[in-house]
Amino acid sequence: MSSLNRLVAYSNELLSIDKFKDYAPNGLQVEGKAEIHRLVSGVTATMDLIEAAIEQQADVLLVHHGWFWDKENPCIVGIKKHRLQKLMYHNMSLLAYHLPLDAHPILGNNAQLAELFGFSTEGVMDSQGIGNYGRLREYMSLESFGEKIEKELHRKPLLISGGDHAIRRIAWCSGGAQSWIHKAIALKVDAFISGEISENTVHLAKESGIHYIAAGHHATERYGVKTLGDHLAAKHGLAHTFIDIDNPV
Repeated sequence: MSSLNRLVAYSNELLSIDKFKDYAPNGLQVEGKAEIHRLVSGVTATMDLIEAAIEQQADVLLVHHGWFWDKENPCIVGIKKHRLQKLMYHNMSLLAYHLPLDAHPILGNNAQLAELFGFSTEGVMDSQGIGNYGRLREYMSLESFGEKIEKELHRKPLLISGGDHAIRRIAWCSGGAQSWIHKAIALKVDAFISGEISENTVHLAKESGIHYIAAGHHATERYGVKTLGDHLAAKHGLAHTFIDIDNPV
């Protein structure tokens, strides 16, 4: 058992949320009960995840994609109203970390991808520490590397060939970072991994001679929030369950 205030203060400091310029508030987005026993984590605070957390009798729902995004309608209507109503009826807190969770050098999404795939990390791709570049342990063909990703993420990635070269130097950024292919090109890596892909990503990859791998927005962002949840549970004496609400994107 712990207190919500202690959990939030520790999490905010751990992830250095004040250092980030983000698209949504990081930290406690909805306040629930003061004394907490059970934490549920998941990628996105959807109704499916909220209902699954209720079944687990969670006191806190921890997510990567929370609510109250920039430029969205701020009114509590429609889907937002129903989600918030369900959460508050069960007196459950919502704790969300977006860019701070992408960037954390140990618990973050990109750090966890490096561990999952066995990348050595050499540096970061932007001034906030989001995205990484480094090396594979050995050269791999695009096709072989695609098979490795499919095995680890349990979904088939989309592979865009930038030529017939093997992959050793690599850059990666989880989620919807397909536009960061420009940063990867500047780093002169062999391949860039992200979650999503846009129409022009294909042309940029082919014409710049860099392989592009779209491995899934959801699939590349499952690991940070789960690892953070495990860490917080151990630190604060909480029960923790990670719930994966599948998303093919």
